[in-house]
Amino acid sequence: MSDARVTTVSSNGTYSFTKPNREGITLLAGLGVEGDIHAGVTVKHRSRVAKDPTVPNLRQVHLIHGELFDEVAGAGFEVAPGDLGENITTRGIDLLALPTGTLLHLGAEAVVEVTGLRNPCAQIDNFRHGLLKQVLGRDENGEIVRKAGIMSVVLTGGEVRPGDPVRVELPAEPYRPLRRV
Repeated sequence: MSDARVTTVSSNGTYSFTKPNREGITLLAGLGVEGDIHAGVTVKHRSRVAKDPTVPNLRQVHLIHGELFDEVAGAGFEVAPGDLGENITTRGIDLLALPTGTLLHLGAEAVVEVTGLRNPCAQIDNFRHGLLKQVLGRDENGEIVRKAGIMSVVLTGGEVRPGDPVRVELPAEPYRPLRRV
């Protein structure tokens, strides 16, 4: 995983499904991406706020592996970084295979802790009809497979820019598999 890199960073200060790409983003410890609508100590996603606005925000930073865009392109879907609402797009790292609690060192200073999987929602089909089926499926055992990226919280703030390295620090064993958050 030594070649793991940030390829794109995105943020949006207003609610929208997609997020515009930026030259850089600033991660704020305990909050998320500076100026992003989903930053905060407590939940910010509308469906979660409606249930209980006091729940801790385990979805401060959304990461997607750029290889997913290659995969869905093979099925005829054009998806670019930021289109699925992620803050950080990576290459060279299997984000979905990381255990819960993994630390990702992004660039020179920033560190996020992986909290779980993004749960793909119907908005993905509203964006590109049929795309949801590409990022949400079942494995050979009938278990649900979520491919729309991972969620994290910011432990150490800092600037993150395209081209920054990503260093993985695995948690102590036994590893806990990623679950939807």
